[in-house]
Amino acid sequence: MTLFATGPTRPINRLLIANRGEIAVRIIRACRDEGIRSVAIYADSDRDALFVRMADEAHALGGDKPKETYLDAGKIIAIARKAGADAIHPGYGFLSERADFAQAVQDAGLIWIGPDPKVIEALGDKIEARRIAETVGAPLVAGTPGPVETPAEALAFAKQHGLPIAIKAAFGGGGRGMKVAWRLEEVEELFQSATREAEAAFGRGECFIEQFLDRPRHVEAQVLADRHGTVKVLGTRDCTLQRRNQKLIEEAPAPFLTDEQRARIHDSARAICAHAGYSGAGTVEYLLSANGTISFLEVNTRLQVEHPVTEETTGIDLVRAMIRVAQGARLADETVPEPRGHAIEFRINVEDPARGFLPTPGPVEVFDAPSGPGVRLDSGVAQGSVVPGSFDSLMAKLIVTGATRAEALQRAVRALREFHIEGVASVLPFDRAVVEAPDFRAEDGNFRVHTRWIETDFAETLAQAVAPHARVAPVPPAPLLRLAIEIDGQLHELGLPGNLLAQMPQGTAVGETAPEADAAALTAPVAGTLTLWQVEDGAEVETGQVVAVIEAMKMETRVEAHRKGRLTRAAEEGATLGFGEALARIG
Repeated sequence: MTLFATGPTRPINRLLIANRGEIAVRIIRACRDEGIRSVAIYADSDRDALFVRMADEAHALGGDKPKETYLDAGKIIAIARKAGADAIHPGYGFLSERADFAQAVQDAGLIWIGPDPKVIEALGDKIEARRIAETVGAPLVAGTPGPVETPAEALAFAKQHGLPIAIKAAFGGGGRGMKVAWRLEEVEELFQSATREAEAAFGRGECFIEQFLDRPRHVEAQVLADRHGTVKVLGTRDCTLQRRNQKLIEEAPAPFLTDEQRARIHDSARAICAHAGYSGAGTVEYLLSANGTISFLEVNTRLQVEHPVTEETTGIDLVRAMIRVAQGARLADETVPEPRGHAIEFRINVEDPARGFLPTPGPVEVFDAPSGPGVRLDSGVAQGSVVPGSFDSLMAKLIVTGATRAEALQRAVRALREFHIEGVASVLPFDRAVVEAPDFRAEDGNFRVHTRWIETDFAETLAQAVAPHARVAPVPPAPLLRLAIEIDGQLHELGLPGNLLAQMPQGTAVGETAPEADAAALTAPVAGTLTLWQVEDGAEVETGQVVAVIEAMKMETRVEAHRKGRLTRAAEEGATLGFGEALARIG
């Protein structure tokens, strides 16, 4: 199949990647295939990362928090100008769905690799996206007509429409800023949590509410559109296997759909994107209930993490296609390619599945990846890398492909057995358990997984199959010494590790047989920032009561009291805590 009828009309010689980790590596490779020079940017803790070493050139952002690095649009555009870049690719997350950033890129005279700012604004606003979906006749469940202002309004919607309800960030995606309430007594707290998480991840905290289908599947359509009005739907994906609304395993094409359901998804996805004037790669997401009800969820106006399974089943390089669309290339026609075979992707996150998928940043001591027929690995780390705690927990993606779903599953079993990671915890033990689960394998034709399957139906099996990981304390980042030096008459800033002359202590393993701790100490279950105290200092608390919230790797973790008694704070809001560090005493 010929993808493009005409080639690019705007040249790109240098492309700046406004992202990090695995997706930055992926874009660097696409640039090399296109003959484009890649420009990386990096936070202090990423200065030794794989993507920084791979890029043709790399520039320091200065700082280590998202807001002062990968969310700082001004810094990024200034570096792009300094580096002589022609274009910016945002990857996914961070600024990828920010219309104001896309507009600023264009105003700076650079090519934006993505849809037009006005399209991002329309579809990125989940409320406006619902209106567009309704206009073109896409299936929808009940939802609020605009952002919800207070927790009381959220509770009123739940009482009127019934539970469960989804509280969702109006500006953002990727599962962040989304909470599902199953009980009335948790609605107000979850509304506040979703608002905080959305503010931290996207810079805007507005949330809206809609009905949440019980035990649904999560199915999506991959769209590719040019700037001349042609919209292609490149097939479906199933992304049902999630924890805390974050996808863990995805596959293409979405299995066990009827021809009617597949056509409904394809047709409505194409109509939504055509109506909005979409261009580039994008994804239209849906929920599919057990009784066959389809409901439009949202449009992600960017490249998806799970794009490789579509690439493997269509033969289309989506990243290169995005670049060519941004350069003005014209798609050949609206023909939908027939999928070839079946592909499954496993997100390899630095998380401990036996401890509720808690993030566990730190040094990667062993990274022995699988290979062989039908195996692809997209990784942002290598052996010896250090995964920082400031950013996303994704370090790699394992993609397996077979002629059929059954063959892909069998290859997945083999590849997962070959994959060995030591140092940080990973979700590999969870993946190995899932691919053997009858509900997921569906050899009897009954695909029984749903978006809460991990926390419900699979919880007991997972607890028996996966043991807690022996913790590894994260290596504290060496302080960076910045020196101004002159080279050939030009001033440059040189960053040197502060421990260059004196080696700092490295992270040490923390096993289950660690020295006995203070029984009264309430310790941090994950390394991160203490963002909120839920109780007053000196308050009486009950065992299991939520007393604090820690934000780690852009996700909130609720801290529960481990015993009954009077709580005395040992840390204040805003404090950075290491794993196992005391944040309070309960005595």
